[in-house]
Formats: sequence, structure tokens, C-alpha cells
Amino acid sequence: MSTHPRTVDPRLLRAFLAVAEELHFTRAAARLYVAQQALSRDIRRLERELGVELFVRTTRQVTLAPDGERLLPYARQVLDAQDELLAAFGQGRPLLVDLNSPGLATGRRVLLRARELAPEQELMARYESGLTGAAGELLAGRLDASFGRFAGLAPALRAGLDHQPVRYEPMAVVLPEGHGLASRAAIPLAALTGETVYAGAGNPRTPEWTDLARRLFEGRGIKVAPPAPLAVGEEEFQRIMARTRNPILAVVDFPALPGMVVRPLVDPVPLSPVSLVWRKGLTHPAIEALRRAAVEVASANGWLRRPEGGWIPASDADAMAARTRTS
Repeated sequence: MSTHPRTVDPRLLRAFLAVAEELHFTRAAARLYVAQQALSRDIRRLERELGVELFVRTTRQVTLAPDGERLLPYARQVLDAQDELLAAFGQGRPLLVDLNSPGLATGRRVLLRARELAPEQELMARYESGLTGAAGELLAGRLDASFGRFAGLAPALRAGLDHQPVRYEPMAVVLPEGHGLASRAAIPLAALTGETVYAGAGNPRTPEWTDLARRLFEGRGIKVAPPAPLAVGEEEFQRIMARTRNPILAVVDFPALPGMVVRPLVDPVPLSPVSLVWRKGLTHPAIEALRRAAVEVASANGWLRRPEGGWIPASDADAMAARTRTS
């Protein structure tokens, strides 16, 4: 019979937690930046030290054994406490904040304010390009926070996440400079009747954005452009869009691209609901600074005041209003 150790190396608990959340040794090893063999050795060592079996392994899958299920909440508590201890002495891990795209202003302004509120903390920007893409990373612990349309996520993703409304962001359209509508200061939605507009269709990271576009265009005679090759980076995106010359659905703060103009949409003003999103149960000394920054920046800029007659899906309006009341 094994004698239980007086202490457990937190590194072994992190290895256990990664495998428990991924249920896949290769993915867990990639998440921890270690070799799969080293990860397997750590799990075996932890099992030996505790005198239990933590995982049931077959050739097809990995599942938690009963003792693994029992260990899971304790492992999370120990690691959260260690993170808090290290943070208290200036050695905490960075808070990883997804801003979707380098050019978008909403998340960036909140992040900059959070850095001012918590200068002793390290808040690092990441760019996952879409809330659905980021949500999987949030749930797996590879990201800590992101921004986007919470109501557009699949229910299974929303179940493990929490959100705080930040902005009703007016939407816009990006047009080639030679487009017939480019000379207008603002584009009425009715003027897009008969147009085919790119809204990220086919991009697995942004289905919540494509869904918002479909709801907006429904009954207005506007088509969602078919999937285009997935472009990574501004230069590739611009090249693909220049080939199709389709208008692009965006938001008013979308950065202007060479040869293109950004024009706000009006009559009605369509709104993109933006929330700060994080994993339920996340404990990190910087997350409260980020949430406080979101409140301050939203308040200072009137981001949560909906313009009269602004368009937004009822499900999104309900999700934003309900969470605003409880924040």
C-alpha cells in the first residue's frame, strides 16, 4: 500500500489539470509546451505518489478515473492559491487578453486602462480573431479573457463562460474606393439591397459574426458572400478582398485599409454587442482590474447607451441587458 506524500509538486498538478481539461495527452503537452513523453512521466509520477489511478487510457480516448474526478477540484484550488501567492509578490503569470484583431479599438482601450489600474500586473494581448475561436481557448485555460458577441456563442460554450457588457458598437461597411456607394458619408442599409457583403462566412473562428450579419440582412435583399479563403494577416485579407471587391461588414472603428473606405451604416444603425468574456471561476489578480476598466471606459464613452432606433437582435439585447443589471 502506497504512503501518501506530505507534499505534491504543483508542476505535477498543472500537468494533471491540463490532461483533465483536454482529455488528450498531445493537446495537453502542446498547451504546457512540454514533450508528450515528459507529460506522461509526470502523470505517472503523480499517480504513484498519490497511490491512485487518475486516468483511464485506451487507444481511442482518455477519461478521468473516479480518483481523477475527486482530485480535480482540489488541484484547481491549490493552483489558484499558488497563482495568487505568486502574484502578491510580483511573480504572477500574465493575464492573457484576446483583442480579436490588432486594429479594433474597443478591447484595446479597455486593456490600456486596465494596465493603468494595475501597473504591477502583466496583461498580455493576444489576437485570436473571433470570439468563437477564443472561447475554446478560454475554456482550455490558454486564454483568460476576450471580447465579442456573447449571445452568438453556442450554448455549450456559454455554459462555461461569463460576460460583462462593454459596448453597443455601431456597425459599418468597408468599400473599395471605386464602389458606387463610397462617395457617401454614411450608407443606409437600403442602399445595400442587391449587394453581396462579406461577413466571414466559412471562418470557423467567427460564426457569431456571420450569424449577426445574416440576421441583419434578412428581408433586406442583401446577401452574405460565400466563404473566401481564410486569410491570416492584414496583407492577405486585403489581397483576398481586393479580388472579390465585395463590401465588407465591419464596425465603425475598423481600421481603414489601403484602397478602401469605412462608412457607417444608418437607417437603422445596426449595433454589434460587445462583451468582455472570461472563464467561469477564473481567479487572477488582474481580472478585476480588467472588469473595472471595462466599466470605466464604457461609462466615459457612453458605449452602453443604445441609439434611438438602433438595430440589435432581441436575444442579444436580452443577454446584454440582463448581465448589465447584475454586473
